[in-house]
Amino acid sequence: MPHRAADIITEVLHSIGVRRIYGVVGDSLNGMTESMRNRGDIDWVHVRHEEAAAFAAGAEAHLTGQLAVCAGSCGPGNLHLINGLFDAHRSRVPVLAIAAQIPSTEIGRGYFQETHPDQLFSECSHYCELVSNPQQLPGILETAIRTAIGRRGVAVVVIPGDIALANYEAPISQPEALNIPEPVVVPADQDLDKLAALLAKSDRTTILCGRGCKGAHAEVLALAERLKAPIVHALGGKEYIEYDNPYDVGMTGFIGFSSGYTAMLACDTLLMLGTDFPYRQFYPTDAKIAQIDLRPENLGRRAPLEIGLVGDVKASVAGLLPKLERKADMAHLADSLKNYEKAREGLDDLASGKPGRKPIHPQYLAKLVSDLASEDAVFTFDVGTPTVWAARYLKMNGRRRMIGSLVHGSMANALPQAIGAQAAYPCRQVVSLSGDGGFAMMMGDLLTLSQQKLPVKIVVFNNSVLGFVALEMKAAGFLEAGVNLANPNFAAVANAAGIYAIRVEDPGELEGALEDILAHDGPALLDVVTNTEELSMPPKIEATQVKGFGVWALKAVLNGRGDQLVDLTVSNFLRR
Repeated sequence: MPHRAADIITEVLHSIGVRRIYGVVGDSLNGMTESMRNRGDIDWVHVRHEEAAAFAAGAEAHLTGQLAVCAGSCGPGNLHLINGLFDAHRSRVPVLAIAAQIPSTEIGRGYFQETHPDQLFSECSHYCELVSNPQQLPGILETAIRTAIGRRGVAVVVIPGDIALANYEAPISQPEALNIPEPVVVPADQDLDKLAALLAKSDRTTILCGRGCKGAHAEVLALAERLKAPIVHALGGKEYIEYDNPYDVGMTGFIGFSSGYTAMLACDTLLMLGTDFPYRQFYPTDAKIAQIDLRPENLGRRAPLEIGLVGDVKASVAGLLPKLERKADMAHLADSLKNYEKAREGLDDLASGKPGRKPIHPQYLAKLVSDLASEDAVFTFDVGTPTVWAARYLKMNGRRRMIGSLVHGSMANALPQAIGAQAAYPCRQVVSLSGDGGFAMMMGDLLTLSQQKLPVKIVVFNNSVLGFVALEMKAAGFLEAGVNLANPNFAAVANAAGIYAIRVEDPGELEGALEDILAHDGPALLDVVTNTEELSMPPKIEATQVKGFGVWALKAVLNGRGDQLVDLTVSNFLRR
């Protein structure tokens, strides 16, 4: 039986399958770390920054579907968790954060390092409570666990260091009562009848899929076949729906395909499945829209609905299929597939490189990563242009996984998420597609790979600029300011940290270097100097963006930066 309050925490966590906690030690966490040391069956993953701990826990939860745990010491320690916790919460993955607090008798007196994490974390969690007496702990801890698992998000337990060290014993629930299974929610039969009637009247249905389609690949394809409907996916749905899919016509949105946008624009009925795709300007304005989502708050908040149903996508579509007649008209699907083939050809043409012809284009790098990585590789990718290249060039197959900061949109997520992915699956290939800005922001956790012996492969897109921000400035007609990065040789930095690394500047050397890095037994880094002036244009070009680029070009010339305009033109419009 546990002898201290902290022992209750470790006992409960171990009983439900938690095998590691990510964090940075501190005196207010002494009860936790001592309990873990005595047990010996929960690993402490020692990161160099608590933000990395929260991102790592979120990545583990994303891959496993199980509760993952991070911890931070009092004050600044747990405060550093907040960005990664926001990401995990908005990504709807189950994470428990242990936020240590100052001594309980000092709370409210302006004590050294005093903060109020029970208030700070309230916006990025479903549950956040302070343990001010050991007798509260079992109830608060168990409620936090059930909330994180059941509501798929973050829960926070705030516990002062002295409370964690207090002598206390209490009975705990059985693991089956804590690790609660996710329920299957199906709309009422009469509501599915209404949806079936709407779809029966539609001549041109398009399906938009998101991360809620996890596990529903077969059902969604059967639905597309029945309706002769093209399938568009949001980035969150790519890993679940894109592969082995003859109805796929690509993504939509700012980093998507023109074919995905066109398939939605041309439909008379849009069926949204498990997606909360946020960009309202990409939705059709004249089509009828129906939506199925497990969360009622998601229904209709992007566009007006004809029908909104609360339900699990897999079970809901399975219930819908018998109510639908097979359609014969292939015109909308055929047109959408033709558009996708044309869009895909244009993107693939950009993913090339010739020996001696610098610079290296990031599309070529991303395609090579996809071609050479393992069939069950896990890819993490930084926000910005690495997300663009991952979305467009990483090929999914049902076994590969993708993790990014898709909703929170934080910089510097890829390396910390790779730490969590690799810790959870030490024998699986994990590849971090890191932007130079994001990598530099959390570069200290490069040392975590070496210390923890995590064989993560880091590919740095080193273009010496905050590329997506610069593109946004150009599109708005502004001259770029504050976006240039004076980078070191990242390979030399990695070598100094005891990590195998290679720097590549010539396209002819890229494939061999990437093969070398991926085959290395241990952590490795590939520093790739890529084109600074690469454009990643959205599929829907607004008149204001066209005007913006024209204004930017004029300003560039007038400010003596015409050479940049030439580089941009050569890189993006004359390279073929």
